[in-house]
Amino acid sequence: MDHVRERLRYLLLTGPDGDVLAARVSEALDEGYELYGSPAITFDVDGGSVLVAQAVVLPAYAAGRYRRPDA
Repeated sequence: MDHVRERLRYLLLTGPDGDVLAARVSEALDEGYELYGSPAITFDVDGGSVLVAQAVVLPAYAAGRYRRPDA
């Protein structure tokens, strides 16, 4: 049985600023994604934390060649 699916061409990675989000972005880069634009940063007044969003895209030439296991 095939347990892989094609990766999405675009991902928006979000979360609190810190090592966990940095690791998720780094993992996407290791998988062949490229940064798309600058990160967006905001402050959650109620929660008191800094929230970050970073878009990544999979180049068209790589989209059909790479697959990753279902999460």
